[in-house]
Amino acid sequence: MGVRKDAAVAKERGTRARHRMSQPSSEPDEELMRALYREHAGPLLAYVLRLVAGDRQRAEDVVQETLIRAWKNAGQLNRATGSVRPWLVTVARRIVIDGHRSRQARPQEVDPSPLEVIPAEDEIDKALWLMTLSDALDDLTPAHREVLVETYFKGRTVNEAAETLGIPSGTVRSRVFYALRSMKLALEERGVTA
Repeated sequence: MGVRKDAAVAKERGTRARHRMSQPSSEPDEELMRALYREHAGPLLAYVLRLVAGDRQRAEDVVQETLIRAWKNAGQLNRATGSVRPWLVTVARRIVIDGHRSRQARPQEVDPSPLEVIPAEDEIDKALWLMTLSDALDDLTPAHREVLVETYFKGRTVNEAAETLGIPSGTVRSRVFYALRSMKLALEERGVTA
């Protein structure tokens, strides 16, 4: 007896909703929206959940958009014969498809938060360091400066620097040793410590 009663109540509700929607009205009313929601939101949500792979938030958004479109197009629904559910299902399916296509059409958004953690290189500090280094190099003798430039700044080996400068490799080693010691003292005078 309970199943028959439930079926009869559901049939009566559907008839009332179709009757309200078939009544001519110049403007959609709130009662129509409530009736659409009561009658179709649950089944529509179950259908859309399958379309969006169980994403409940997205499914609820699609159902809401579908019902709003139905409310805005009440005139079309009034002319429809029978149930409005096929129309709602079609609209919901198209909203899901459009959402999928729009996500495919635009590039994926990148989360900027990892970039905020990376410290930016301070160009002022780098410029000050280069000025101090250049100033300290000016305090060296030309012979010491040229061996440091060849070995440290140009990245040449001792033998390559010796060949470029036209001096023996032992002399390059010796000059590098004394040049580094002088450079250390010149930087300490300028407040740079190791």
